[in-house]
Amino acid sequence: MTYPRLTDKPGLIETAEAIRAGQLSAREAVDAAIVRIEKLDTEINALAVPDFERAAACAKALDEAGPDPERPLYGVPMTVKESFDVEGLQSCWGHTNLTDYIAPRDSEVVRRLKAAGAVIVGKTNVPTDLTDWQSFNRVYGRTNNPHDTGRSPGGSSGGGAAAVASGMVAGEYGSDIGGSVRVPAHFCGVWGHKTTWGLVPKQGHDHPLMARRPGFLAAHNGALSIAGPLARSAQDLALLTKIGAQYPLARTGKPLREGRLLAITEYPGAPVDTSVAGPTEAAISSLVQAGVSVDRASALVPDLEKQFADYMRMLNIAMARGAPSPSGKRASATDWFDLLDAQAANAFEWARLFETYDFVLAPPAPVLAVPHSEARVFDATIRVNGSDVQGASGLAWAGIATFPNLPSTVLPIGSGTYEGAVLPCGMQVIGPRMADLDCIAAAGEIGNILHG
Repeated sequence: MTYPRLTDKPGLIETAEAIRAGQLSAREAVDAAIVRIEKLDTEINALAVPDFERAAACAKALDEAGPDPERPLYGVPMTVKESFDVEGLQSCWGHTNLTDYIAPRDSEVVRRLKAAGAVIVGKTNVPTDLTDWQSFNRVYGRTNNPHDTGRSPGGSSGGGAAAVASGMVAGEYGSDIGGSVRVPAHFCGVWGHKTTWGLVPKQGHDHPLMARRPGFLAAHNGALSIAGPLARSAQDLALLTKIGAQYPLARTGKPLREGRLLAITEYPGAPVDTSVAGPTEAAISSLVQAGVSVDRASALVPDLEKQFADYMRMLNIAMARGAPSPSGKRASATDWFDLLDAQAANAFEWARLFETYDFVLAPPAPVLAVPHSEARVFDATIRVNGSDVQGASGLAWAGIATFPNLPSTVLPIGSGTYEGAVLPCGMQVIGPRMADLDCIAAAGEIGNILHG
């Protein structure tokens, strides 16, 4: 099955427009996605929980009802991360002992996507408990990077990024607390957006152990964590962000050449490999040559070393829900309130910085797609400029936007050579709180400058 008058990797908006114009039926679009998945996923293993029969039935019903111009994703096939509940489907977060949990209702993100007309063809792979920059678990196996199957697609939204990069689907909704949308976008050469914390509701994105509690329905899923989309264009990324948002969003920023940018390319204790630094410097040079104002340093930047330390403490407490650390100490309420104070102070410093700068540019991670490993990236070392560096240090580049709850868009900027392989490289475009559409638009302008 091929898409009439469409590219081999059609986008969300492109597919929806073809369905509205009668060039393509919803059933043809969904069948084509299923064919692509069946052809490609044997090697990539991006899809954890297929839902092909229900997707085909849904598409048939949409065709019978006729296109609805008020539903911008009408008939468009998509995936969501395994950790989002889809009514009737398994959600186990990679645990073999939790595979009997079947979601009783759709998560809020899935509900919003379906309301917009999207057809969910399945859920994508994750690391166990969503805690790695790889996507491997003993239930669904290991997802491979479409650019090099011996390497990770990133995590924890790695299955989604691999599905989007390979052309199985044009869009996906993932989640991010430690780079889990941004790093897969960077590793796989696609677009990803970390939304402002709280912008996209996360009901139904809950660990299955919690979801089994009688009457349990979380209003959100913890501090720092967000839901955010993956796509192959800025336009599709913006559409998914608007569909997911529970608050009104509007663009308020100026064109890129009328603004002022700050590039942060060095972080204390988190060195960046030349495979990332090279494409990043080339991208910055291209922007400057195109007339974009980019500063390389500013006294307004918060104390990044302190920010990373506070972020890691908050991240570890949030992920463990206050349980004892390896040292045996349980976080107290005082510990938590102290971190909330530090986070608020840090967010204020970033807000002051954005009174001067429109956006901040930064690497999404210190390296390109890492080789597969049985150990978690954060528990092992990564090779940075020929030396072994603690993998957890790379979380500094995720925390730069996560700790102050800022939006950040990752766009592909080119490629680099890492440990003998030529791989995609991305760049973060970070902006003020709730400036999500401005971040995406600025990333789109940068993409046009870099790629024409």
